[in-house]
Amino acid sequence: MTHPTPAGVEDNVVIAQGVDEEPLASNQRDPKARMGLLLAILCALYAAFHIFVMNVYPLETWTYRMLHLSGGLIIGFLTYSALSQSEGGSPVTRRGPLELIVLIGAAAGVGYGFAMIAYAWFGWWFMGAAMPSRFVFQTYGMPLLIGTLLALLAGWIWSPKNRGRIYEGDWLLGLASIAMLGYILFVVGSLRLRAGTSMAQPADFYAALVGVILILELTRRLTGLALVVIVSIFIGYSFLGPWLPGFLNHRGYDAKRFFTYIFTDQGILGDPIAVSSTYIILFIIFAAFLQVSKVGDYFVNFAFACAGQTRGGPAKVAVFASGLMGMINGTSAGNVVSTGSLTIPLMKKVGYTPKTSAAIEATASSGGQILPPIMGAGAFIMAEVTGIPYTDIVIAAIIPAVLYFISVYFMVDLQALKMNMKGMTRDELPKFSLLVRQIYLFTPIIILIYTLFAGYSVIRAGTLGMAAAAVVSWLTPFRMGPKQIFHAFDLGARMTIQMVAVCAAAGIIVGVIALTGVGARFSTLLLSIAGQSQILAMFFAMCISIILGMGMPTTAAYAVAAAVVAPGLVQLGVPLLVAHFFVFYYAVMSAITPPVALAAYAGAGLAGSDPMKTSVESFKLGLAAFIVPFMFFTSHELLMQGEWVNIAHVFVTALFGMFLLSAAVIGYYFGKLGSIGRIALLIAAIAMIDSGWFSNGIGLAIAIGLYLWQRKIVTPSTLVHGEAD
Repeated sequence: MTHPTPAGVEDNVVIAQGVDEEPLASNQRDPKARMGLLLAILCALYAAFHIFVMNVYPLETWTYRMLHLSGGLIIGFLTYSALSQSEGGSPVTRRGPLELIVLIGAAAGVGYGFAMIAYAWFGWWFMGAAMPSRFVFQTYGMPLLIGTLLALLAGWIWSPKNRGRIYEGDWLLGLASIAMLGYILFVVGSLRLRAGTSMAQPADFYAALVGVILILELTRRLTGLALVVIVSIFIGYSFLGPWLPGFLNHRGYDAKRFFTYIFTDQGILGDPIAVSSTYIILFIIFAAFLQVSKVGDYFVNFAFACAGQTRGGPAKVAVFASGLMGMINGTSAGNVVSTGSLTIPLMKKVGYTPKTSAAIEATASSGGQILPPIMGAGAFIMAEVTGIPYTDIVIAAIIPAVLYFISVYFMVDLQALKMNMKGMTRDELPKFSLLVRQIYLFTPIIILIYTLFAGYSVIRAGTLGMAAAAVVSWLTPFRMGPKQIFHAFDLGARMTIQMVAVCAAAGIIVGVIALTGVGARFSTLLLSIAGQSQILAMFFAMCISIILGMGMPTTAAYAVAAAVVAPGLVQLGVPLLVAHFFVFYYAVMSAITPPVALAAYAGAGLAGSDPMKTSVESFKLGLAAFIVPFMFFTSHELLMQGEWVNIAHVFVTALFGMFLLSAAVIGYYFGKLGSIGRIALLIAAIAMIDSGWFSNGIGLAIAIGLYLWQRKIVTPSTLVHGEAD
């Protein structure tokens, strides 16, 4: 698809066009004509509803979160099929008798449950009946549950392959979502008091159980089985506790108490959905406005104009452009697929191997999740969970993020130097002198950052940034009128659905942890390990955070790690901010940690490289992120805690340590390094990263010694062999 060239830059080379557009997932539908318009209207209304409620007309908490969740379920089932889709699709075939029986049974069950809930609301609205007859709520649940299960079964077996068709079973799942929503909102006042207790009603249980089933199925469609399996293990743990050994043992819970407890603000309607229904959807819609106004394309073209001509230029562009876009869109793997479709082929073109090209993109996109001020929505969840002001979290994130991206940049540059790579030619790149005339396109980001630190609420700042994106578009050929704003709302809602499902699934895990008390038991285990060695306890916490995050999007990974690991670190005496940053970093970096590295696997698919080798390469390039948390554990100054003199000292020495670390990983300092030289340089890097003056002196001495040897000023041949790898 081609776009008009911005005014005043007719002679400019344009590299990025639609670079941040969301590609269709393998099971994502793309209906046309009236059905496509209907789905677009539903999506736009869903997004506009959130903006209206957040800025104009606040709703009661449970009501708003339930509408957010149920709306996401409805749109999700209509948009994503249970099976993979294809462009041409399979022709409409005659239904077999078994499929008809299953669909009729599903329609009867879901239809009856929906009719009973509709009858209750009709009686309240038009007849003033505060409660329907006992028969209504006593009989709606079992048919609704059976109908939902039959609709799921039909989708798993008979969903058509045609992207343009919405399967009847998925319409029924959307109807089941409405029925579940209708019941919970009808009894929300009393449900708050009895959920999770012996007073919970069978009707409460059926609504909650249907809700959990719908959440797990949508999560499977959007993220695969990994998160569903993890959630299922936690659910199973709630029932199997009496038979488990050691600190995993608990008394167990019956199904009615468990599922009604899970569907409260201690579980599904807790912190993850609270953040998803406010900050996450706000900034995803903001990203959609940037996309529709083509500001995202400008960011990437500007980066190419600045760095594309340097050695390994496309890789350096990927580091910064993918980091910026990853910060906004909140998903590492998704950002790899969108921006990587441009940067990976260009990296291969200038000499990077497919494996390295994919790894660089995965590492940069994952880094976007730790880049302030948005941090892929992680900052907002951390603020919600800890109660620490958002601005404090953003300020604390600055130095670690700088260290991470500087480290990746050094590795990219040293790799290019080692391989004698060149950049792209001037004729292949956008002209900086022409792009700088459109520097005003950075206005939405500038306004966002300014308003955040000027004391505006996060919601108001995000809304103003969104409005700014629409306004600056009028200075370009991509002016945002009513049609484009409608498209931005439609796109924003579609981009949000995955986060809705993921946050709801994470809420189930958080609820299980709260109900069973396993988090407190884990804290006790950490304390016992710390009695032997605090560093060993921190290492154990790191491993658990990575394992919990494997296969999960960033938001869910952090939410779970914050519930399981962070309380134990706080009990060890680690400050609250440090503890949550510690687990946050490792939850994020699970996306590039073998053996389950979603971001690396996404990049490998684009580059045509081996997924496991790509994940190992990503781990190497992102090594700084695995070291930095231990740095701010020992030196709180890296989180802007302490005197400015100490902060400056630790920052400068850590920067030099990042350079030495990058040189050791790549095997190039002021020339190629052999294995002994790389080990020596790694020791120097760790010494520089440590905040002590004595260790800094050791690191500096080793670094200077290696420099003098490579410059042939001294020749201790036993120190470094100098052979090429």
